[in-house]
Amino acid sequence: MKKFNFSIITAFLILFCGCDTLNQTAQVLAQQGLGNPSTAEIASGLKQALEIGTSAGADRLSAKDGFFGNLAVKIFFPPEAQKVEKTLRSVGLGQLCDNVILSLNRAAEDAATEAKPIFLSAIKQMTIADASNILLSGQQDAATQYFKRVTSDQLRAKFNPIIANSLSKVDATKYWNTAMTSYNKLPLVTKINPDLDDYVTQKAIDGLFVQVAQEELNIRTNFASRTTSLLQKVFGYADKNKQ
Repeated sequence: MKKFNFSIITAFLILFCGCDTLNQTAQVLAQQGLGNPSTAEIASGLKQALEIGTSAGADRLSAKDGFFGNLAVKIFFPPEAQKVEKTLRSVGLGQLCDNVILSLNRAAEDAATEAKPIFLSAIKQMTIADASNILLSGQQDAATQYFKRVTSDQLRAKFNPIIANSLSKVDATKYWNTAMTSYNKLPLVTKINPDLDDYVTQKAIDGLFVQVAQEELNIRTNFASRTTSLLQKVFGYADKNKQ
């Protein structure tokens, strides 16, 4: 009988209220009867959500053009070397600059594959208190900030040698050295040669957290992303208790 009534309601809403109203009502109906989650359910639900979100974020960034094709995280010349890029392009070396930028992003994409196990380890170590604070803090990026606190050092230690190897593998080191040598040979310029490994490592980590924040926001605000009853219960509870 309940199923029949729900079908009637759904059909009515489609005919007279439109999809937006239907989506909003579906959210309410889906959450009815779930009750408030226990502290254990909050921890379990949040961990489930973060496993989904961080895995999706790492997968997106580690794919081809994960960095290069995403302007929110794309890596360009270091700020102190942007004058280098401008000068090289002005003397006909634009392709060299393009090769540098592409190779920097390819190196970051290569390193991003190592992020997932680090995040999953941090999630497993998360306490019930951590989970409750993250869920009910009222901050849309509370989980991302947690990851920054507990994984940044690990990510840097893991990423740096991978970035160094990747920069060489994708010819970034060669292109970079050629660019710096070409620039430093020009008359009346101040010689420059920033640490490429550290720069790309930090930019790769920054980009990773940008992506994780987007995934976190999605699961906090997009009902369709709550794909299990536990996620619906936990985040529905969070929606009702926003501070």
